[in-house]
Amino acid sequence: MNRLSTPAGTVSRRAHAGMPLAAAVAFAIAAPAASAQEFPQRPVRIMVGFSAGSVVDISARVVAEKLSDGLKQPVLIDNRPSAGGIVAGELVAPANPDGYTILSVSASHAIGPAVTAKLPYDILKDFAGISTTVNVASVLVTAASGPKTVKELIAQVKAKPGSMNFSSGGIASSTHFVAELFNSMAGIQATHVPFKGIPEALNAVIAGTVNYTITPMPNAIPQTASGKVNALGITVAKRQPQMPDTPTIAEAGLAGFRYDTWFGLLAPAATPRPIVDRLNAEVVRVLNLPEIRERFRTLGADPIPMGAREFDKFIAQQAQRFVEVAKQANIKAE
Repeated sequence: MNRLSTPAGTVSRRAHAGMPLAAAVAFAIAAPAASAQEFPQRPVRIMVGFSAGSVVDISARVVAEKLSDGLKQPVLIDNRPSAGGIVAGELVAPANPDGYTILSVSASHAIGPAVTAKLPYDILKDFAGISTTVNVASVLVTAASGPKTVKELIAQVKAKPGSMNFSSGGIASSTHFVAELFNSMAGIQATHVPFKGIPEALNAVIAGTVNYTITPMPNAIPQTASGKVNALGITVAKRQPQMPDTPTIAEAGLAGFRYDTWFGLLAPAATPRPIVDRLNAEVVRVLNLPEIRERFRTLGADPIPMGAREFDKFIAQQAQRFVEVAKQANIKAE
């Protein structure tokens, strides 16, 4: 080995050939700390694996606006919509672990191992949690001319097994998983039509080319209010104040159904802990700002700041839960 690697960069052994061993070790140990103290020195980029307008994108943009104030550097959004967020994850996992490239994820990150036969990265080993951002309810919707209740939709799909379809924001995305869970619990079969993002999946329902989808509430609210879609049921345990007339899917006819969608930010696994902690502190600060909390709530999202290490444990727990749910619901990996 010719070089000594540190999270802050590489230190040439040759350049420090005359340095005493103790001093060289101290230099190598101090380098990451110095880097963390100086971070950031240039813009930070948040990679989003879904299209603009998706909740993964919206949540990242809302946080980024105020995050840049605390970091004193621009925080940029880079959309890479494809494969249910996997492409963006594949780009961030091997990125330079210096805090300048981070990833905006949804619950689909933890769902991946349950529904994807082979991921290009390890969700637990290749990433370090920064913080969760928000928790969002989702809504089962159909086109304006389609079924208007959960029971009507289930009856219609059962009457035409295999001839109806549903859309999602991509294979292995949280919108894919929740729809498959709904189908399994309802005992229905429909064809999956994946899109690059949630807005596209919802637009297909509005256009009538797809029969139904389960979309995050921030996307559903304006389309429901304008009459472009029917809101049949909400995925969480209680009715939401933003859509008080929409029942939960459980009370609308599918007892026991519940699904919560969370969002968060990750860094490459080798990112120095002081930098991760700095990012966490800034994200938590932003999420606790009254104007940010109110902005999210009007969208049907609840801010849920979390410690970085706590987020790592949460993802591991969620991944195990989704594997168990997939087995129970007979959801096969693709």
